[in-house]
Amino acid sequence: MFSGIVECTATVVAIEREQDNLHFTLRCPFTQELKIDQSIAHNGVCLTVVRLKDDTYTVTAMRETLERSNLGLLKVGDEVNVERSMQMGGRLDGHIVQGHVDQTARCIRVEDQEGSHEFTFAYDVDPEMVGRGYFTVDKGSVCVNGVSLTVCRPTKNTFAVCIIPYTFDNTNFHDIHEGTVVNLEFDILGKYIAQYQSRMKELTI
Repeated sequence: MFSGIVECTATVVAIEREQDNLHFTLRCPFTQELKIDQSIAHNGVCLTVVRLKDDTYTVTAMRETLERSNLGLLKVGDEVNVERSMQMGGRLDGHIVQGHVDQTARCIRVEDQEGSHEFTFAYDVDPEMVGRGYFTVDKGSVCVNGVSLTVCRPTKNTFAVCIIPYTFDNTNFHDIHEGTVVNLEFDILGKYIAQYQSRMKELTI
């Protein structure tokens, strides 16, 4: 479980393919604190540390993860937003994030707002998934590349988020431009409510 508060960025130093899996080796400031089997969110995707060597660590993404996320687009030298799992008893500064990316979205606009940046994203809409809570609502929460953000001006298939300078400078948002593919995780609370209502409706028919 994560909060969507990115600790720092990690740099991809190697990518190895093994059948349908990709092994990513990364370097980040807290590498020396990691242990094998530890969970870390990478651009919002929960992955397990499988190897530690010197100042790097390695995680593995399987086919399902690569199909649902932007990890398959990574190249050596890319920056990835990383967050270690939450500690019980700590403050929840973002929102509840599972690290299970639902789908990708594409940046369609970036606006400099004289101190902050507004990013607009578009995503594919599946009516069945919308009925299960896979959508955004105004002032609701959404996780973009592992960053907990507040939704602005949502439409059927787009939404905007505002990024303060600190977040812009300390996450890979400074690398996002028109056409960049990002990972989305919709709010788990919205999913539960939508699916509860759907189940109750089925039971009353």
